[in-house]
Amino acid sequence: ISCQSSAAPLEQADFLKGAPHRKHPGVTNLKTVHLPEQLQGAAQSVLKSAEVKSLSERAHKLSNFLWSRKRAIESSQLREKAILLEKTFLEQERDIHTDAIDHKLEARISKRVLSELRRTTYHRTPLRYDEDLGLVYMAARLAGGYAAALRALNEIKKRDPLFVPYSLLDFGSGLGTCTWASHTLWGDSLKEYVCVDSSGDMNTLAEQLLGGGSEVDNPVIKQVYFRQFLPVSPTVQFDLVIAAFSLSELATLDERLNVIFTLWRKTNSYLVLVENGTKDGHQILMEARDIILKREEEVKHDLRRPSMFAPCTHELPCPKLIKQPVVPCNFTQFYYSLPLTRSQERQQEKFSYLIISRSAEEKAQKSEHWDMTRLIAQVHRRPRHVQCQLCCANGELKQLAVTARRHGKDMYRCARSSDWGDLLPMFHAEDDTKNDEMQ
Repeated sequence: ISCQSSAAPLEQADFLKGAPHRKHPGVTNLKTVHLPEQLQGAAQSVLKSAEVKSLSERAHKLSNFLWSRKRAIESSQLREKAILLEKTFLEQERDIHTDAIDHKLEARISKRVLSELRRTTYHRTPLRYDEDLGLVYMAARLAGGYAAALRALNEIKKRDPLFVPYSLLDFGSGLGTCTWASHTLWGDSLKEYVCVDSSGDMNTLAEQLLGGGSEVDNPVIKQVYFRQFLPVSPTVQFDLVIAAFSLSELATLDERLNVIFTLWRKTNSYLVLVENGTKDGHQILMEARDIILKREEEVKHDLRRPSMFAPCTHELPCPKLIKQPVVPCNFTQFYYSLPLTRSQERQQEKFSYLIISRSAEEKAQKSEHWDMTRLIAQVHRRPRHVQCQLCCANGELKQLAVTARRHGKDMYRCARSSDWGDLLPMFHAEDDTKNDEMQ
């Protein structure tokens, strides 16, 4: 189905379900996010009493470090690289010493290969989150991490209003930002929050934040349990499973895949993954997407199939990874930073996310007269047309100028009210002739 299509106003109004265009069902963006008042107050109290030296400067450095961090190179890639280098150096040596038998050749080439690998290979530094680093992380990432998690989770709340989660599992929970974000949206229904983080110091800080800045017996959110390891039982599931900025902390692909399988097994309704909006962050999420969608035969306890919920509108290969040069699929969310000094800055969090749901039924034949597409870049509103970059249901990227004449007044007004990250309906042409006119 072409991404360019038109529809009768009746069908377009049916899509709106009585909502005004500015609040059409595809709008998932949030206005500028504020930290919950109690969380912000607790964080300020913890940081004030800790008196961390050069906090602002260190927080800024840590933010930059985490953003520019890459995955460690896999040993298989390293071997391939070594073989290619060996071949290149051997050819160079042969060109210089054509006749002579050189007994030291092998050792010399090995030395050159090792030296070149050391020079050109990305060396990943593992982070150990002790109390000191945890406090710097709080200053650097509490507000931005909360904003990204809230924006991703808000899409479930908006598109699936009947979803009322009872239990939450947060892997790599850190300071507990996902617990706070989930509580903001589903505080009435959530009765069990299991936070898993290998750092005992981070768990202690998260508990302090829940206690309003100290470890009191009356936390703001009740029934929050901290663990240093994932629950073992394969049959215990949680309605909502989240891993935000955690998969990128795992050094190897094998470690990441093991965790992804475990998290999916533990998912009863929705699995939500959030990472930095970098190439690496996006690619980590696409590894997870591929592995969950393709390895269905390994399912033992839950036979319901995985179904893409967001941001992808299809289950085909990610077109952003195919197109060269590779540009990550990322989104933005404005938020107010944690006020370390008196002023509070409005900042922008750039993140990538992935939401996969459990689907009991086979894919139903779509009866709607539209497909959903995802706006994957800034929307440019021009006089009488709107420039949109879309990821379509057929797995293709499209540039589209939406006009009232071509796409109908409702569609045009929806596009004008939409922004980067929102969903936009693409209405099917009523017949082929209409499609032909539009090409």
